[in-house]
Amino acid sequence: MAWHLSVQVDRASVVPLTAQLQNGIKDMIEDRVLHPGARLPSSRQLALDLGLSRSVVVEAYEQLIAEGYLDAVRGSGTHVTRQLPATAAEPSLLDPSPVPEVRWDMRVGIANLSNFPRQEWLNSYTKVLQNVGRDGVDYPPVAGIAELRNELAGYLGRVRSVRTTPGHVMVTAGFAQGLALLAASFQHLGIHELAIEEPGHSGQRRFILDTGLSPVPVPVDAEGLVVEALARTGVRAVLVTPAHQFPTGVTLSAARKAQLLRWAQEVDAWIIEDDYDGEFWFDRRARPPALQESDPERVVYAGTTSKVLVPGLRLGWLAIPPKIFPLMERVRSRQDQGSDTLTQLAFADLMRGGLLDRHLRRVRSRYRSRSEALAAAVGRHLPQARMNGSAAGLHSYALLPPGTDEAALVRGALRRSVLVRGSQQFRFGSASAGRPALLLGYGSLPLSGITEAVAAIGAAYEELGRG
Repeated sequence: MAWHLSVQVDRASVVPLTAQLQNGIKDMIEDRVLHPGARLPSSRQLALDLGLSRSVVVEAYEQLIAEGYLDAVRGSGTHVTRQLPATAAEPSLLDPSPVPEVRWDMRVGIANLSNFPRQEWLNSYTKVLQNVGRDGVDYPPVAGIAELRNELAGYLGRVRSVRTTPGHVMVTAGFAQGLALLAASFQHLGIHELAIEEPGHSGQRRFILDTGLSPVPVPVDAEGLVVEALARTGVRAVLVTPAHQFPTGVTLSAARKAQLLRWAQEVDAWIIEDDYDGEFWFDRRARPPALQESDPERVVYAGTTSKVLVPGLRLGWLAIPPKIFPLMERVRSRQDQGSDTLTQLAFADLMRGGLLDRHLRRVRSRYRSRSEALAAAVGRHLPQARMNGSAAGLHSYALLPPGTDEAALVRGALRRSVLVRGSQQFRFGSASAGRPALLLGYGSLPLSGITEAVAAIGAAYEELGRG
């Protein structure tokens, strides 16, 4: 492949061409125009592009390699080094937080690529490309293409008892965009605070702050959100995870559900139901229907493909009450021009042919085995802990004995090459000192890895006791 590099040289300058080229590339690297790992053209290609002697380019490249700005490997070409000199490296706001290299990563939200139905997705995407017309490649409706909205309305009613119509379903770039659209819409309605569960998702709390809403923590107990505490806040909107509360795993009880819906009616409030892992229910009790079923006029139902397929598709949906759907369409039309049409069409095809249902049956069986393996491993290697909440989703919440040094246990696990999060990372506000616990994510681990990881955590716990 003939790579291209946009760099300028001035033949009228008194500065030698080699120095101009060298300084130009160095400036592009230090200014992060050229990023770590970026591939450069071959010396022959760049000399041809710039009308220079190849020896000029070779000399400039060699000097930049000597100074640590470039790497050259035979057969792989010339790249910007991934470890830049100290004077060149500046942190990027998009760089992920450093994560230690470990054998077993039990953090929640790690994608399991091995479960992605590559062949089925490829077949659906290929079919779309072969048959797509002009409408399929033009700007889509901001709420999503009709084919996918039709499929989603039927699917959500069939598997989660969601009461909606295609005309009130909106396709989004994951739940993050859906939440941002809701936040903007609520502010048009004079709502500037959003109640959130405590403990809860700390990243989501920061995201809500960035949308302009003020997050108001409300405690969660063994029955789910404490609605009496919610009522005392005076807010008129709340974000909940009723089927499998994040992170504690508890399911909103029938009594609390009725109480929450009454609260919404009495104060003219809105409920956002984040059904982030509703497809994966392993508990012996029947899976509860969506909260939205009981009041589709006040509950916004949200789901995504992040657990069902992979997060990288950036595909989500909202089932929106009719009263606020036009407002949300207007808000979105001022922010973007809809989601990727080809991805929507491919996902609609996956749903329409029953391929999504078959895929879910396969992965549900795999995750059930992992859930059972985790429970068995905790019982054997960490018997002091108690599994909390419903058996569902891709994580479990293990309560530790009161007084356990949670932070020390997390550090001890890390020394044994297990990355796991403690409950304090999910607490904020006044309830910062809850019972110690571990959030055990198992979605991306093999069965044998689950047992080994929990055994290592158990060993770290025993070491704490000896200390």
